[in-house]
Amino acid sequence: MDSPTFLITMEEFKHFHKIDRKLYSLLVMNLERNPFESMHTLALWIWLEQTCHFKNFISKIISLPNFFINELANEGATFLKCIEDNQFGLDSTYSSEIPLTQHLTRKDLSLQFFHENRDNANSEMRKILNEVCHKAFQDIMEKAMMSRSSKKILIESKLTMVPPPSELFLSERMSHLGLGGDMSPWRMKGNNVPYEQRSMFLTFSRGYPVLEWEIRELFTSYIGDNIESIIMQDVKSNEQALYARIVFVTPEIVESILKDESKVKFSINGKHVWMRKYVNRNGKSSFP
Repeated sequence: MDSPTFLITMEEFKHFHKIDRKLYSLLVMNLERNPFESMHTLALWIWLEQTCHFKNFISKIISLPNFFINELANEGATFLKCIEDNQFGLDSTYSSEIPLTQHLTRKDLSLQFFHENRDNANSEMRKILNEVCHKAFQDIMEKAMMSRSSKKILIESKLTMVPPPSELFLSERMSHLGLGGDMSPWRMKGNNVPYEQRSMFLTFSRGYPVLEWEIRELFTSYIGDNIESIIMQDVKSNEQALYARIVFVTPEIVESILKDESKVKFSINGKHVWMRKYVNRNGKSSFP
């Protein structure tokens, strides 16, 4: 005799995964993380909870402050890269890269574990993605994508408030500032302003390296050749820069990007970037 088949509605399915949905929503709506990456991160965490028997792992994560959840998600991004990339570098320095996950699981987890179990992890995560995440999170992902699109348009509008430096625009701009009509006064004006007032501090997500040329290409497309310099964090050749400083030729570009906000967030080739004013504190710069 065939065993009975039980059918559940989508609402019942979502209710069953309400804690998973709550955490996914927090990642993509509150913390504004990438919806696709976050879905894979949830699949990874569910896999750890089920396979490694980390009891109530998802509940423990969601009980933490947002800052720590965001850092755990950064560690999750590193796990994903380790699982997906056969050439992912592994050495002793990576043992300290996942302190929050190690503390939360009370296990001596390492990237070596994820690298050695990447075939099983990939297989199980695909199953979780298909059977759980795509169904349970679809509506949240669509809402997050719409929100990201709206914010991207808003940020782009802020950047385009500093128009490309055509001769006509610069002539009007220089006339407004009382500096004449050729293209050099803007740079001359910027050079007379301390570089701190013309600088912005950029931070990047671990596991998603942003290169200098990507930063330059993005801003040049909006404001033309009005970048004085870009200074990346000084790291070894096999390490990722996590921050940078960009110096514009005039402080007005900084003000136009921020537009009365303390910081803005956008993406470069799908990688998150946060920007804020470069600040000197007690004579020391905010750039380590």
